Amino acid sequence: MEAKQPNGALIPKGGGDNIPLTRSPLTLGRRDSCDICLQFSNISGKHCELTFKSGFWVLRDLGSTNGVKVNGDRTEKKVLQDGDIVTIGKRVFTIQFEETGRPSDLEEFADEVAAIFQQSLLEKAGLAHPPRNSASRKSKPHENLKFDEDEDDDD
Repeated sequence: MEAKQPNGALIPKGGGDNIPLTRSPLTLGRRDSCDICLQFSNISGKHCELTFKSGFWVLRDLGSTNGVKVNGDRTEKKVLQDGDIVTIGKRVFTIQFEETGRPSDLEEFADEVAAIFQQSLLEKAGLAHPPRNSASRKSKPHENLKFDEDEDDDD
């Protein structure tokens, strides 16, 4: 099997060795079984995943405790661009790679990413129901009836 040339790297802010991005997908986390092992207490066992798709890297949080951010914004899934700042737990990296796809290829992911935000986190966790539409929230005629409990019906 021929070794693939890396398609980019994660460059740690504040020093340290660059992390080559050599295949896809790559799991990042504290576990030894991860493709990229980050031995820090604020990194989850399986923290996130990087997948190379249509010429771009896509970052996906794997349900980590401390989350992932791209350019300071917390995200569950994000198409990365060369030079983006990626924060995993409290570790900060700059991703550098050659974008081999066309910018129009990003449109494919727009629907994918937008679908993530269609549900609230409570709904995703199964702890809440989707919001009801306004028509079903209107009260029914019998719901507005009031009964006086002190009224005597023994006439």
